[in-house]
Amino acid sequence: MTARFIYVVWCALLPCLTLPAPAWAQLTQTTRIELPADPGRAEDFDVLPLAGRGLLVTIRKDDYLTRSPPEIQFQRYDTDLKPRWVTTLRPDEKFVPLLDYHNELYKFWLYHQPDTDNYQVIRLNTDDGLAEVFAGDLLDGLVIQHFKVLGNRAYIGGTYRSRPVVMSYSFFDGSTAVLPGLYGNQTEINSVEVDEIRQEVHVLVHSLRRKCQFRIHTFTYQNKPLRTVTYDGAEHSLVSGKLLTINADELLLVGNYSNDCSPFSEGIYVTRIRHGDDQPDVIRYIEFARLQNFFNYLKPKQQQKLRNRVARRQQEGKDTRLRYRLLVHNPLPTAEGLLLVAEVYYPQYRNTPVPGYTGQLNTGFSNRIGKVLESFHYTHAFVCGFDRQGNLLWDNCLPIRDLESDRLTPMVQVSQQGDRLVLAYPDKGEINTEVIEGNRVLKEREQFTLKTGSETEKVLFSSNDNLAAWYGQYFLAFGNQKIAPDRGFNGPQREVFYINKLTYPVDNLVVGGK
Repeated sequence: MTARFIYVVWCALLPCLTLPAPAWAQLTQTTRIELPADPGRAEDFDVLPLAGRGLLVTIRKDDYLTRSPPEIQFQRYDTDLKPRWVTTLRPDEKFVPLLDYHNELYKFWLYHQPDTDNYQVIRLNTDDGLAEVFAGDLLDGLVIQHFKVLGNRAYIGGTYRSRPVVMSYSFFDGSTAVLPGLYGNQTEINSVEVDEIRQEVHVLVHSLRRKCQFRIHTFTYQNKPLRTVTYDGAEHSLVSGKLLTINADELLLVGNYSNDCSPFSEGIYVTRIRHGDDQPDVIRYIEFARLQNFFNYLKPKQQQKLRNRVARRQQEGKDTRLRYRLLVHNPLPTAEGLLLVAEVYYPQYRNTPVPGYTGQLNTGFSNRIGKVLESFHYTHAFVCGFDRQGNLLWDNCLPIRDLESDRLTPMVQVSQQGDRLVLAYPDKGEINTEVIEGNRVLKEREQFTLKTGSETEKVLFSSNDNLAAWYGQYFLAFGNQKIAPDRGFNGPQREVFYINKLTYPVDNLVVGGK
């Protein structure tokens, strides 16, 4: 049976802080709101851009001192950062949040009661603030890694007894079903994708054996197998895959590839998938060395040295295998075809003592040193434009300096303004930008410091800085800040969650470029 609860609460919100009008052809802060932090409660903030409909702020509050039930507050704002509505939900405290997903109208959260097969899905209507909770049972012991929603069905993927599984859960009657044909040895789920146009579900899996196979299993909305497209991995191993619907009859699959299932990528690829056809199309493999601007993050002498090495090996008839770790974004549709953004990173580890009994009475424990993952260090991002047939049209590069994160998450955001793109990423209370058009850089990297809403205050420190491309020429910057009076002014220090509306119009930008 499905338990369904609806909670709707309305209240007033904080006023917006309006800042000076934007200047021409540069990143400018237009509007800012601040949500005061509650020192007596643990709070977790999240911002979801809703394009021209505004944005949604989710605040989860836990009171560990009084052990009162957790509370989730949803706050909707318009594009001027003015409040529209507030909804408060008090979920069952026995459940913990796992994953979230959103589509054009709803945002969803998946909750689980530990050590049971009990799950809940919260569905929030971002138009009116109506929150609904659906309860159901899944496999006990399912390790969940993927969560998507199509219509009135949630698709929950992960591993069960070390094998991949995807379950379909109906909001309508609480029924569950296991999607067939996925439960196999030595395979794992790469991603679960939903196709709103065709009402289909795509499960991308790859083999962990030598010469990895990569498969796309497609199911109907009624959970019936529709087709399976297999890429054998004999030439190259597909590491990841992202799908973009071009029209009702065709998809484009893009991602990165390597050899022998290695996590280190040697390039990117693109191929077409035709509706109703289970035969793989020709894959276009693009080595990093073939990209015109891939090495632009290096200093000129380093660039030239690497290009000379590549050219020398090509003259000798040898391959130059450049291997990087890639974080591939979801492809963005364009008038020509698609835009692919990927960030290059490497994990950083720290040495830490690993206790262990040595068998010696005088010491008792060893001083062995082990490595623990500490953070992810980003070096640069690259952008590629493709046409609808998967042909590479151009590429460009955004150098990233000294950016680290404890979570592997996309950092670079893209504002599409015709043929011109603003690439931007946050770092320590600053926004770094670059403007490109195809393979040209129209404006080199610039830094913009986020400001408070008052000239008498300054930011002492900034943390959890995030940036999101919003709509048109606008971005959203948000995170946590500690604010204090500037020199010569009095007042208390305060901690806030900030949201800044930023604009960067580039239509009239006229520069020489390169």
